[in-house]
Amino acid sequence: MFVEIIMNSNAKALNRTFDYMIPIELEKDVHIGSRVFVPFGNGNKVHEGYVIDIKEKSEFANKAIVRVEDSILTEKNVNLAKLMAMKYFCNVSDCIRLMLPPGNSSKDLEKRVKEKTVRKVYLKISSDEIQEKIENNDIKSGKQIKLLEYLNENDGIDVSLLEIESGVSKAVMTSLAKKGVIEFREEQVNRNPFKNKKIKSDKKLKLNKEQEDIFNQIDFMIDNSEFSEFLLYGITGARKN
Repeated sequence: MFVEIIMNSNAKALNRTFDYMIPIELEKDVHIGSRVFVPFGNGNKVHEGYVIDIKEKSEFANKAIVRVEDSILTEKNVNLAKLMAMKYFCNVSDCIRLMLPPGNSSKDLEKRVKEKTVRKVYLKISSDEIQEKIENNDIKSGKQIKLLEYLNENDGIDVSLLEIESGVSKAVMTSLAKKGVIEFREEQVNRNPFKNKKIKSDKKLKLNKEQEDIFNQIDFMIDNSEFSEFLLYGITGARKN
């Protein structure tokens, strides 16, 4: 499989696609909209780019993707970026960057918002095996049994939250982990900068008679595929567009 990539660059000369191979181990991670790192130029220095198409054949690809950064963007985002670039005469990558969450658009990786990781606790054995260990006195501590009973209903819970809700210390968790009954896993938490923001949808504005007449004229032309120019007069900054 191959991809068409737009490089993350402001240079007009790079506002075109470049073909790259997808390594077999990365095929499941690559989608239209994925941010990837690829070798670019004569020195094969690794640069960031955006996948805008995936195809089965390519006559030009002689280099492969090095790493997949993420897949925050969708195919719809990419198509919108192409349309914006065509309308406003700018690079597709410029439009794509406008769609990235705050803190993720910088080309300098050190300046990007780092993804948060949390430590979670998971059971390593089944409920029946836990019961068997309790009956055989392999697990006889009341606190350990309490923890396992809680995990049996809430598997994959954050360590700090588990400590609060079960009333059992991290030392008890560590002891069970050494016995191979539970395990700790570091998991990435995807941050959503808009999670706690309440964004109200704009209400449709009511047009006055003059505005409605103009709108109907334009709407009629569009419906009948008759393309023409309309010059709107008005105060600068009055959002005539």
